[in-house]
Amino acid sequence: MFVFGNLIMALAKVMDIVLTVFMWIIIIRALISWVNPDPYNQIVIVLYRITEPILAPVRRMIPLRNIGLDFSPIIVLLVIMFLKYFLVETMIQLAQRL
Repeated sequence: MFVFGNLIMALAKVMDIVLTVFMWIIIIRALISWVNPDPYNQIVIVLYRITEPILAPVRRMIPLRNIGLDFSPIIVLLVIMFLKYFLVETMIQLAQRL
């Protein structure tokens, strides 16, 4: 059973790293949006292509679109934090018990 426990532990650590990197990408995109970036810059294009599939559905669900502030990065960051603190920690504890 220790092999299964190690597999779950490895998956939890990889998921933690992926969620952390994605969290920083969303933070960087939110900060860049404050300075009106050049839409033809390759970094801006990559950031938008990575984050837009996640942020667009959240924007459609939020009824506060017309106030001029985009709350979708905050909501996505809260979901990522939930996944890190609940799902990843649960997987780690499960792996330790196996």
